[in-house]
Amino acid sequence: MEYRLFGQVTRALMHAASVPKEDIATRIDALDWNRRLWTALSTDCSDPANQMDKAMRASIISLGLFVGRHSSAVMRGEEDFETLIEINRMIMQGLAPQAATSGSAAA
Repeated sequence: MEYRLFGQVTRALMHAASVPKEDIATRIDALDWNRRLWTALSTDCSDPANQMDKAMRASIISLGLFVGRHSSAVMRGEEDFETLIEINRMIMQGLAPQAATSGSAAA
């Protein structure tokens, strides 16, 4: 499920990167969706009941903070979408073995 969500958000970022800078709505929508995804992950990782390794949780929270700052910089025209897209792709690569395992277990 997480893999699919990251795929959808990443496609929205890729599309937003390809539209004219004047298409503010498309750009803001994609950035906001990505930021909300990372905020949800960060919030989940900050929960003391979360069973994930503390170092991994801290890394996800740090990435979430970076995504927020970088998203603001993209909106100001100081940065581009590529870094956000690459971060999401790396996370998807980490999730891919789980996605493949889940898919074969369901089959």
